Order: sequence, then C-alpha cells, then structure tokens
Amino acid sequence: MRSVLGVDRRAFLKALGTASAVAAGGVVLGIPGLHAEEGAAPPKPPADVETNLADFTKVPRGPHAIPGPFPGRVVQVTDARCLKDDKVDAKVVAEMVEKGITTLTGKGSKKSFGMLFDRSDVVGIKINPVGPPLMCSKPEVVAALIAWLEKNGVPRRNIVIWDRFDDMLKEAGYTAERFPGVKIESLQTMAEEGKSFRDAKGDHVSAGNFDRKVYYFAKGIVGKGVPGYKDDEYYLNQHIVNDEYSYFGKLVTERLTKIVNVAVFKNAGPGISMATKNLGYGAICNTGRLHAPLGFRVCTEVLAAPAVRDKLVLNVIDGIRGQYDDGPMMNEKFVYPLQTLYFATDPFALDRIGHDQIVEKRRAMEIKVVDLPRYTDYFAQAEKLGLGVGDPAKIRLVRVEA
Repeated sequence: MRSVLGVDRRAFLKALGTASAVAAGGVVLGIPGLHAEEGAAPPKPPADVETNLADFTKVPRGPHAIPGPFPGRVVQVTDARCLKDDKVDAKVVAEMVEKGITTLTGKGSKKSFGMLFDRSDVVGIKINPVGPPLMCSKPEVVAALIAWLEKNGVPRRNIVIWDRFDDMLKEAGYTAERFPGVKIESLQTMAEEGKSFRDAKGDHVSAGNFDRKVYYFAKGIVGKGVPGYKDDEYYLNQHIVNDEYSYFGKLVTERLTKIVNVAVFKNAGPGISMATKNLGYGAICNTGRLHAPLGFRVCTEVLAAPAVRDKLVLNVIDGIRGQYDDGPMMNEKFVYPLQTLYFATDPFALDRIGHDQIVEKRRAMEIKVVDLPRYTDYFAQAEKLGLGVGDPAKIRLVRVEA
C-alpha cells in the first residue's frame, strides 16, 4: 500500500505504533483514555501514581537547567517565503533560525551561542520523525541549526541527530548522505517482520543502549496487557522492557552535554505533541504503559530528570506546517501552512503558546475543543517545580514577521 505521500504501509504502521504507543494487529487507534474522541464520554483523570520524581528534584540544578536564561519568553518567527509552492526554502529557514535565536537572547549570534553552548559541547538534536514528509522536524530546520552551531565553533563530529527509532530517522530524511560528518543515531531498533528482536540471551537487541542506572519509575504501571497492543511480545519489540521502569538512553545520560529539541506543531487529541512530549516520551523506553495512566504528567516529570533538565538549552517548534486535528499521527486533511518557527529556552512556555494557538485554530475550524485539566495540568506542575512557566499571563510572546 502506498499513500499519497509516498509512505508505505510498513513505515506507516511503525510510525503509528511509535507515536501513539498503541498498536494491535496492524490497527492503531491512538492513546486510550488520553485522547478524547468527539462525542465520547470524558476520560477519567490520571491516576495518582507514585513515581520517582523526588529523586530528580533533590539533585542540585546545573548552570544550564531549564527554563534557562529566558523563562516565559517565546519568540515566534513567521516568514511566508519559507514554504512556497509546497516546498521548503532552506535559505529562508536559515534566516528564520538566526533571527529566532538572536531575538530570543537579545544578543548577536556569537554572544547568543556563548549563553547556551560551549565549543567543546557534544550537542544532541532531538527531532520528531513521525509523519514525513509533511509533519516531521524538517531537515532544512535541522540543517540550519547545525550550520549555526558549526559557524560558532561546534565541530560537526560533535553533533548528533537522534530519535528513538532508527528506521524513522531514515524515512524522515536523516541520512549520512544528507548530513555528512554529523552523527545520526537512534536509541533503539524494532525487528522487521519475520525477524526476532531478541539476542542470544533473550534480551532486546537494543537493551544495551539504555542506562539501567537512570530511570523513570511508575509504581504498578507495567507494560503488560497494555490496551491496543496485540500481545506483550509486540510491546517488548517496541519498548525494550515491560516492567515499572523506563530507562533513559545512554546517549542522553552519558554522551550528550547539551540538547536542542526540535519538535513539530501538532495536536495530540485535545492536547498537543510539541516540545515537552518530544523529549518526555522520546528520551526513555517502555513508554506505552505510561500514556493512559499518566498522560502529559510524563512530559513534566521526565524533563525534571537531571539528564534532560540540565542539558536542554534550546527548544524549537517546527511550524512550517501545522496540524490541528487527528494528531499526533499525520493526517493530511488537517495539515495547513503555518510558515512559522518558534524558539525558547523554556519548553513549557513554548508548549503553552503552542497549546493555546492549536486550540484557537481548532475553534476556527469548528473542531470540538475538549477543555479538561488533564491536558493542561502539567503546565502548572512544571511551574511549581521551577522547570518553566505555564501561566499564559506570565509568558511574553515576541512575534517577528518577515
């Protein structure tokens, strides 16, 4: 089966399983209990699950810990030239990236770099590859960020483009041919049809990529019998382990010294899948078990982990195109040209702006808006923890129009 966008069925189903963590017999339906369907009964609030958040918060903050030097500040750069005749203009995108970063800091390029990075840093650029070619982190945006880092002194060998799954990186256009000299790495692989994901010892072949010393714990929430997965073996293929622990990738805990987070402007049911979800569900394994019982709370608590909190220095939302409904999977019907990039050191202020603009768009398009605390409570939780600003009244949005 080929879609109109050139994505084959295998890739499509894999993408669905990754993003939504719900797959059963090739049918992927979303995130049970998290995404309210129109006309359905309101979902139950997240359970009061015990996690190891306190382990994270007792660790002293590093000098670059979120929300960084600009809490509550978001820069929105809009330039209609970046998407012309349905093609992304890399030169215009590069101008937008430079403008966004320097407007965010209020400094020139070199001083901006010095506020966030060091030339010896190993910089990991976390992308969102789900839904190419329309709704993924655009290679043009990532290329512009790499060029900016390189111009300011970070060698290409110290830059890593990464995501959880290897095949999805390639399908989104992240190849060695396109990004020579830059490392392109995944946290894990999934076995193809007819192949086992287990090694000779019976472990997942990617188990060694995860740090057993650094984890997100959710008591009583295991990856067994997770709704939507056809069986536990299918779950393990995608999620490495199925106990109460979600381990952070060693790439994040051991090698990266800074993280640049490049998310996509899209909805996830009545909520959003932007900056905090890109890392909250993208830096750890065994996430399928977390969606229904914990939902967006994971977006706050995983980002509170020192391995992420102290390294995440820049967040970008790729809004060259936006999607206002039927996300987080790509649905061309709801994709529209937004021609905008967003920048912040504060991922929660950034997501708050994205959330409110998505809601505004949904109302304009007469899409039902489900305004329940479970879709926004994590903003208040993050603010309480000092991870960012979630109150719209405290956020300063700076709009830059070309």
